[in-house]
Amino acid sequence: MPRKKKVENNPSLVRDTTNQAIINTNTDAFVARRAQIKAVENKKKLDEQQSIDIDNLKNDVADIKKMLQKLIGGK
Repeated sequence: MPRKKKVENNPSLVRDTTNQAIINTNTDAFVARRAQIKAVENKKKLDEQQSIDIDNLKNDVADIKKMLQKLIGGK
């Protein structure tokens, strides 16, 4: 008996007959999914960095505002 058997109506899936596991043999889909996961991780890192940069800019603007208020007499 063959160890792997094709799944009906889906040519990219096979069943391992020793443990009944379904295995996806479509490597293109696997590679595409891995690329998608990496893109999401990169986007998340970029968003976090941009959030940090925005917070830093807000703090800098607040500091400049305080300095200007001191220069013009504390208004």
